[in-house]
Amino acid sequence: MTLTLDHARTIISATRAKGREMGLKPLSVVVLDAGGHVLAFEREDGAAPGRFGIAQGKAYGAVMLGMAGRAQMARAEAQAYFMAAVNGVYGGQVVPVPGGVLLRKGGVVIGAMGVTGDTSDNDAIAALAGAEAAGLEGEA
Repeated sequence: MTLTLDHARTIISATRAKGREMGLKPLSVVVLDAGGHVLAFEREDGAAPGRFGIAQGKAYGAVMLGMAGRAQMARAEAQAYFMAAVNGVYGGQVVPVPGGVLLRKGGVVIGAMGVTGDTSDNDAIAALAGAEAAGLEGEA
């Protein structure tokens, strides 16, 4: 299965809806395909303009490493040198914190999403709602 633009739109819409339901600060949401390419991005009104880079970095790290944001953060805490090396390999594009969510279908990684704007843990909760709305398995 391939992640489509329709999936990405559903993911973004449901993620934003969950954020509003939870009373979160304005969110920015990006969806990447399995190759790390942007399918879609939205930044809510009032979100800081630099949020694209953070959302993209969360998602990019997840898809390129096959490791969700929480696992990346744990790895960074345990082996900071490893994540520093990874960021060197990927040109500083990896943001190893919750909110970077792997997207799977039938256990196969088909992409990732990144959410930023509130706390990283809240970003991840909203992201998982987006994945579920698209009928995908999200790993935060």
